[in-house]
Amino acid sequence: MPQAVIGCDLSRAVIDICELPSGRIGQIANTPDAIDAWLDTLDHDIRLVFEATSGCDGDLIAALATRSHPFSRVNPRQAREFARATGTLAKTDYVDARVLAQMGAALDLLATIPLSPTRSRLADFLRRRRQLVDMRKAEKLHRHSAGQPDIAQAIEAMIDLLGQQIAELDRQIAGIIAQDHALSEQARLLTAVPGIGPTVLATCSANFPNSARSVVARSPRSQASPPIAWTRPRSPT
Repeated sequence: MPQAVIGCDLSRAVIDICELPSGRIGQIANTPDAIDAWLDTLDHDIRLVFEATSGCDGDLIAALATRSHPFSRVNPRQAREFARATGTLAKTDYVDARVLAQMGAALDLLATIPLSPTRSRLADFLRRRRQLVDMRKAEKLHRHSAGQPDIAQAIEAMIDLLGQQIAELDRQIAGIIAQDHALSEQARLLTAVPGIGPTVLATCSANFPNSARSVVARSPRSQASPPIAWTRPRSPT
């Protein structure tokens, strides 16, 4: 009998579910309590497949990781390519739980290894930093079309405020790395690679637990360098 696979289509409010080969469908609330109650009813060998949906899958991943329950978190682009290749949907159609279940049943998907709580926390801080950096870039573009001195002054004040918040996040990110032995060791190895700055270092540490040794192994020089000071790079005005 084929192994059971459950496709999960996540939104902030609910999770749509499709199980194969049974064809059963359902829906649960995307909340920790509802997810826990649902997972308690599943056999451990049922593979869950869902798209990497930033901001919607945190509770599900945490619950699966606690249970060591197998799951595959797939790239949305790959899910769409699978659906189009199998004739399941057109270019603009929606990838739903049924498509994800079919993908899990048809392909030998790699099991996703969840991030540790510390790496997950670091990833959250990095995501917020990217948001603020994007906001600051947008404000810098706006100042060229401010039109009025008061508006230009307000824009400059917002740019300064965003810079302060980014600097504070930089300090918090550095603290998270320094307080975790595995992260700090990975950071030490990555500093041996030319061109690896603080932001790239933190991103690799958060999202790629095994990146340090593979990157260093490919580096022209493998000796460790002094730790990089976590400072905010100067932005062009």
